[in-house]
Amino acid sequence: MIRTYTELLRHKTLEDRFRYLSLRGSVGDVTFGFDRYLNQDFYRSRQWRRLRNQVILRDGACDLGIEDYEIPNGRKIIVHHMNPMTEEDIIHGVSSILDPEFLITTTLKTHNAIHFGDERLLPQPLVDRKPGDTKLW
Repeated sequence: MIRTYTELLRHKTLEDRFRYLSLRGSVGDVTFGFDRYLNQDFYRSRQWRRLRNQVILRDGACDLGIEDYEIPNGRKIIVHHMNPMTEEDIIHGVSSILDPEFLITTTLKTHNAIHFGDERLLPQPLVDRKPGDTKLW
């Protein structure tokens, strides 16, 4: 299944977007193995850094592009490839790895949940507090 930003926008909640993106991987699955230098070089490239900034702006610096889940200053922002990138994609310069249609902004916690976890790892919405409210969350 090829995941796209256009299709992702049809899912309105964080949980629905998570389900659409979830890879249900296993901790310890090899992605780049000994060729990890390939993706590290890619992520340090000027082209990637420029595109990354464009995607963060497009998504309003919000987790999975959901307005109510703004990523606070100081927290690491990850631009996630919705379709896992391979060594061959980098070596052959496959255009989809630099196409915003296949990228989304996430937090590290959400990114890890997409790859290895479940909905319990997702951020929870803030609880509205009222004057006189003495109950702890």
